Amino acid sequence: MVSTLGIILYGNFVLLTFVYLYLFHIRRLIGFQLGMNISIIAGGFVSIITGVILIYQFPLHFVPVTMASTIIGFVVGGMFGALFDYQTFLTGYGNGLMMGIMAPMVGASANSSTSFIIFIETVFILSLIVILSSAKSS
Repeated sequence: MVSTLGIILYGNFVLLTFVYLYLFHIRRLIGFQLGMNISIIAGGFVSIITGVILIYQFPLHFVPVTMASTIIGFVVGGMFGALFDYQTFLTGYGNGLMMGIMAPMVGASANSSTSFIIFIETVFILSLIVILSSAKSS
């Protein structure tokens, strides 16, 4: 299961990179309110799913997993927010930070449940689809 989780984590970052590159090309067509929601969703979900996957792979290593998921969360949230303006940058940064701090607790509470990782992956992919469709229709 450990190697599968690593592949899932890598796949999440590849998907997120494609979404970022797509949004980068159309960023001038997106208003700041939609940009704020995009940065909240992107930073929050990436930090949650990263924290859950890492705590599944490294149980009882709460401090390094919390630090990694927090850093990944605020970097991704900040990057998506920086596509639009400084206010959305701060919103994505703050949301990624808070979700990254809480993510290992959620993962530890799930107790390595396979159904939970399938659920959270499904929600993550659906969130990316919603981001793409909302950006395309704006």
